[in-house]
Amino acid sequence: MKAIRGAITLLLGSALLTACGSDDGGGTDGAGKTLDVLIGANTIYPEQQRKWFDDVSAKFKEQTGATVRFETFATPNDELTRIQTSVLSGQGPDVYALGTTFTPTAYSTKAFVELTAEDWTKLGGRDKFLPSTLGISGPDEQHEVGVPFTSRPFVMAYNKELLAKAGYDKPADSWDGLRDQAKKLTAGDVHGLAVAYADSFDPWKFIWAMSLQAGNPLVSDGKARLDDPTTAAAYRTYLGWLATDKVADPAAVGWKNAQAIAAFGQGKAAFLPMVSATSKVTLDKSSVAGKYAYAIMPTIPPGATSLPSGGEGATSILSGDNLVVASYSKNKDLALSFVKMLTDVDSQRTYYQTFGELPTNATFAKELQADPALAAMVESSPKAVGTPFTGAWSQIQLALVNVVVQSVPGLSSGTVDDAKLNGLIKEAQSTAQGALDKAK
Repeated sequence: MKAIRGAITLLLGSALLTACGSDDGGGTDGAGKTLDVLIGANTIYPEQQRKWFDDVSAKFKEQTGATVRFETFATPNDELTRIQTSVLSGQGPDVYALGTTFTPTAYSTKAFVELTAEDWTKLGGRDKFLPSTLGISGPDEQHEVGVPFTSRPFVMAYNKELLAKAGYDKPADSWDGLRDQAKKLTAGDVHGLAVAYADSFDPWKFIWAMSLQAGNPLVSDGKARLDDPTTAAAYRTYLGWLATDKVADPAAVGWKNAQAIAAFGQGKAAFLPMVSATSKVTLDKSSVAGKYAYAIMPTIPPGATSLPSGGEGATSILSGDNLVVASYSKNKDLALSFVKMLTDVDSQRTYYQTFGELPTNATFAKELQADPALAAMVESSPKAVGTPFTGAWSQIQLALVNVVVQSVPGLSSGTVDDAKLNGLIKEAQSTAQGALDKAK
């Protein structure tokens, strides 16, 4: 994340000096023009992505006469190199595809077009999109840079056969209830929960969700609130699944997300929380194919039987990709036409069928409600909540994960050391507040 932020900072400084983007005029009449687009490489479906590039370019050329030239990045470091090269050469991309949690950092650079009411009209209107997917397009509705492209609401997979044998027809709607179900479903080498404790991305999402559900947004009015008692309770719940409740495989201390999915796919766990629709590709080829389903994750925080006053029933972070237009582009109208095409129903349907990415287009999303396999994702999407819109979020996220990283070595002892945990949370609070102060 730091590398990406550095790249965007470089872009901002250089864009003021260099006229980047394609050197042809604006407008949607694209005859003889080229639109440059930077997007992440799809390492799972590389051949399909190459074909998608060709098909999209052909379709856009038919509509506008313009050619689309795609560039890809595989890692943040690769993205940094590509952006630096583009800025220095004066031929930067007109359109970028950015992860939603990166949008706040991008916005803070002022290097991307802030969308006007007229711009939204050209895109088909804001009501074209699922309302929840617009939650992290900018700090507020009047200051937005990101156009929702894909949506990845997180859900929980569960083994229908294991739950039925234990007398459950569905997962609990509270974290305490899920823990109790997981205890009953843990026997022998089968555990109640498959959790990726060593993953770099998953742990903070649990803490964020439980805290928000308890009425404690981790950032409010420029102040970090990681040291609130509700956040400590969230950590104790999450770490306790392995240490004290014994509902997670001891080996999970070293698991990444892929290993947690694999364990669930082998029938070794009843629940697999915090996964997206991308897990379906793996699970449909596993031993639990036809035996599992998805459900929204619990929305009632630890220690409660109902959502408390002030709590927010967030099922997931607002996750996916946004499309942004570079402020230096000389092809703003053409770029907006391209973004409109990618977010229209036909293009969204093709992208979903090719890559399994859920749509942001409200009309197509409604069509998918009829697919029982995706029902939980469709239900979770409008209940997803955006992470705090601040350029400091990446550092706050790392601080949240660090608490888990530092706690993992002690989990095998069967305890959660409250004193150590409180010290780690205090350190994370200091880091988070420092990052917020610098971002002001």
